[in-house]
Amino acid sequence: MSMELKGKVIQLLPQQSGMGKKGPWKKQEFIVETQAQYPKKVCLSIWGDKIDQFGVSVGDQVNVSVDLESREYNGRWYTEARAWKLEKSGSATAAADPIGDEPFTAGNGNASADDLPF
Repeated sequence: MSMELKGKVIQLLPQQSGMGKKGPWKKQEFIVETQAQYPKKVCLSIWGDKIDQFGVSVGDQVNVSVDLESREYNGRWYTEARAWKLEKSGSATAAADPIGDEPFTAGNGNASADDLPF
């Protein structure tokens, strides 16, 4: 499922990294506050090389294309909103790339809940 979201970046969370089945991975999560009558805060993630490509900073006005995906792990469902395209307001260019970075995984089969990459 793909959708677009417009808003202001209000927070960057610490970058995360680890080792998955396909090798090392890294993820940056950030919070966007929508510009609606009743603003909503949404946590989005960027994976791999897109972290540097997008160059997200607190205060940026952004238009983000997001894919939603849910996965089951140990009887619980986890949903992730992964940014695959991001435009900053006033920018004539968009940083876009087909989805193809490290796939959303629930870790290797013997990982504990504390080892989850999300």
